[in-house]
Amino acid sequence: MSENQKKIWVTGASSGIGRAVAEKFAKEGWKVAVSARRKELLDELAKNENISSFPLDVTDRSQINNTFKNILNEFGELDICLFSSGTYEPKDEQSIDPEKIKNVINVNFLGVIDCVKVVEDYFKNKKSGHISIVSSIAGYRGLPNSSGYGPSKAALTNFSESIYFDFKKFGVRVSVVSPGFIKTPLTDKNEFPMPFLKTPEYAADKIYNGLLKGNAFEIHFPKGLTLTLKFLRILPYKISVSYTHLTLPTICSV
Repeated sequence: MSENQKKIWVTGASSGIGRAVAEKFAKEGWKVAVSARRKELLDELAKNENISSFPLDVTDRSQINNTFKNILNEFGELDICLFSSGTYEPKDEQSIDPEKIKNVINVNFLGVIDCVKVVEDYFKNKKSGHISIVSSIAGYRGLPNSSGYGPSKAALTNFSESIYFDFKKFGVRVSVVSPGFIKTPLTDKNEFPMPFLKTPEYAADKIYNGLLKGNAFEIHFPKGLTLTLKFLRILPYKISVSYTHLTLPTICSV
């Protein structure tokens, strides 16, 4: 491993967007630490000489601490952390189940907070680096069958907005990623046609370019969908709800 080789830590890397991002950065010559619960899938990724496997359950704070220490021991330093762990069970969200909602929030929101907390002092002392958090367009506004997932992603976006100001004072960049519908094991569970459906590789390219070639706080895509939803957010609820049914009928009819 070259001393000048850039290094990134990606959580949620066993499948979907996280896996595609890890493969993209490795292809571009970065040294990549990948974390997720499914060790066997991480080991497949680690066959790439630029990728190292660090299995992790983000709901276990002690594991996060130990994993981060192990990454620094092997890598020496980190330039970017991309926290993209997430879970989603649409059939569990068709009715309000507090325990299942708590589980989603523990993984999608609280797990990310614990990850950020673990790396906070490292980046602030380094006075450089980048923390990027993967949220979702589901966090823009309430959508059907998303009573746990949507709020968890809305909380992530708000959390990212909040810590942006704190980390900026230390020269550390914070960004949030808001993907639309990406074909992953999570979205494969949806039982409705998904507009503007894109591949994980498409998402990885957008994230890579957003992290390295831009300075925007939010990396969102595809623009046709994200800009439509952003427009709906500024309308009065009576109008925006009706318009949502017109523009996204396949979702709202479920």
